[in-house]
Amino acid sequence: MESPPPPLSQLPLLYLDVDGPLIPFGGDPARHRTHLTERRIRELTGGSNPLLTRVNPALGPQLAALPCRLIWATTWFDDANACLAPLLGLPPLPVLPDPPLDAAEPAPGVHWKTPALVAHAAGTPFAWVDDEIAEHDRKWVAHYHPGPALLHRIDPEVGLTERDFTVLSDWLRNPT
Repeated sequence: MESPPPPLSQLPLLYLDVDGPLIPFGGDPARHRTHLTERRIRELTGGSNPLLTRVNPALGPQLAALPCRLIWATTWFDDANACLAPLLGLPPLPVLPDPPLDAAEPAPGVHWKTPALVAHAAGTPFAWVDDEIAEHDRKWVAHYHPGPALLHRIDPEVGLTERDFTVLSDWLRNPT
C-alpha cells in the first residue's frame, strides 16, 4: 500500500522563472515552436503578447505533478498569474516577494532573486528553476540557506525539457 503524500505545507518549494524556462528565447527564432495562437492566448488571458506563443501548455500538467509548492520567481510578478497560469492550466500561484529590508546584502554577481528566495524559504527545502543561475548564487545559497536547495539552470534557448523534469522530480522527492 502506498503511503499518503505529505501535507502541502511540508512539501519543498519550487521557485519558477518565466523567461527562459517557460518562454524559450535566443538563438535562431525559428527554433521556438509556436504552441499557442494569438487568438487562443486572448481567449485564455484576455490579452495578447507574442512571446506567449512560445509557451508549451503541456508544461502545466508536468509542473502540477511535481511534489512541491510552486511559486513564481519572475519579473512578471503577478502578471504570471494573469498571463501564464491560464495558458498552463495552473491555478494562481504565490509570487516571490522582494527580499526583506534586513536581508543580507548579496555579493557582486549574485542574482537579485537569490536573497529573496533564501528569505522566503526560511530554511525550507527549495528548488529554483532559472536561466540566470550562476556559481555566485550557489555559493550564496550554500552560505545563507540552512536547508537543502537545488539551483537548476535551464538553457534559455530550449526551456524546460523532460530531462529537467526528471532532475526536479527526483530531487523534490528526496531533497538533499
